[in-house]
Amino acid sequence: MLTILAFIVTLGLLVVVHEYGHFQVAKWCGVKVLKFSIGFGKPLFSKKIGLDQTEFVIAAIPLGGFVKMLDERELSRDELSSTAYSELELKRAFNRQSVTKRIAIVLAGPMANLLLAILLYWLLFMTGVVGMKPTLGKVLYPSPAATANFSSGETIQKINGKDVSTWQEVSWALLNESLKHTSVQVQVISADQEVRTHQLSLSAINIDDVRHDVLTLLGLTVNQPSIPARIGEVLTASPADFAGLKTNDLVLSVAGIKVKDWQDFVEVIKQHANQPLDVLVLRNAAEVKLTVRPKPELEQGITVGRIGAGLQVAKSQLDDFFITVHYSATDALMKAIVKTWDTAIFSLKILGKMLAGQASWKGMSGPVTIANYAGQSASMGIKVFIGFLALISISIGMLNLLPIPVLDGGYLMYYMVEILTGKPVPESVMVIGQKIGFSMLGFMMVIAFYNDINRWIVG
Repeated sequence: MLTILAFIVTLGLLVVVHEYGHFQVAKWCGVKVLKFSIGFGKPLFSKKIGLDQTEFVIAAIPLGGFVKMLDERELSRDELSSTAYSELELKRAFNRQSVTKRIAIVLAGPMANLLLAILLYWLLFMTGVVGMKPTLGKVLYPSPAATANFSSGETIQKINGKDVSTWQEVSWALLNESLKHTSVQVQVISADQEVRTHQLSLSAINIDDVRHDVLTLLGLTVNQPSIPARIGEVLTASPADFAGLKTNDLVLSVAGIKVKDWQDFVEVIKQHANQPLDVLVLRNAAEVKLTVRPKPELEQGITVGRIGAGLQVAKSQLDDFFITVHYSATDALMKAIVKTWDTAIFSLKILGKMLAGQASWKGMSGPVTIANYAGQSASMGIKVFIGFLALISISIGMLNLLPIPVLDGGYLMYYMVEILTGKPVPESVMVIGQKIGFSMLGFMMVIAFYNDINRWIVG
């Protein structure tokens, strides 16, 4: 239910914002709007509002929406000759507007999505961004990080001169830089407060390899707290529940292997999917022997074991490993603009690599994946969900700017041609363009749905 609700909120909000952008700028330009529809197909709700009696509709198929404006090209001869459309009324038709106004109206939808992303990021940065401190744990060998002489305990401060505050920012910066450079300069400060600079090769990053984290590919791991393997929440009807594990149990050993901390416990469980494991726990000062069979689940294409038990940890144990970064209203706005810009450019670069055959089309996602991530992000808290909304809003905005007929970017392409040639693109050409555009969109949708189904089946 959370996934369904989060998906409805995500799609509904982003579609409303996109279409409202078209609607409002059309009104500002004096164009008559006939219909504002959220969704396609059979209307579930309809009401006419305002002086223009614009029809506001909520339709049955919620995968998009549209704003229908008065356009002479869509009127029949009878309608044109009737008294329903006077000459004064027809002056408000979309097709009679200057090319500058038409560009503004078409561009308004994607821009509304980008402005929404800026607003959401602005709110996040002002209220504070929580992340793990970018302090290195174990440096993996062999790896680019080992070759660059990184050491455990170093804290990353800058990447190619840009400040980073959290582990998540480090990951994003390195992924972004990998599309522009083969290596980066990473400034760190050691545990004894010595500032050092490493030249880190990015050649190991493969944007098609979704099974590995970017930082793991480079040999970098975050410094994690050593937390006792004390059981927190136990999910009902989970392997942990069936085994008899209870909240506050302290795990001493699994399959005869001594457990030092929670991470040790998780690793043993992950490696023994669908295998019975003897678990020794300390409960009320007494040792209790149990048997648990981890449930096999797919994680990034690999089968791992899960038992449905959470970690019990005090906030004080995590304070040294996490940081909350706050920004002033002005700094938060500037950072939100930069974040939106960088994300938009990154998505265009990835799409360009797909079209050039340099990146796999496996990265394209459809509604199933979006719904899945909407549910996951919502379950992780309002801030994570807001970040997800901002990311999807950017994706929708940039997708609509692609120069594909039937998308906003396709119409912008026609208007650019009109500016250069001094005359509108012939309707016959636009009809052919629509057919090509629908074919391209159909192709992209098939790939997106295939990827969704593939992820659902194989993980």
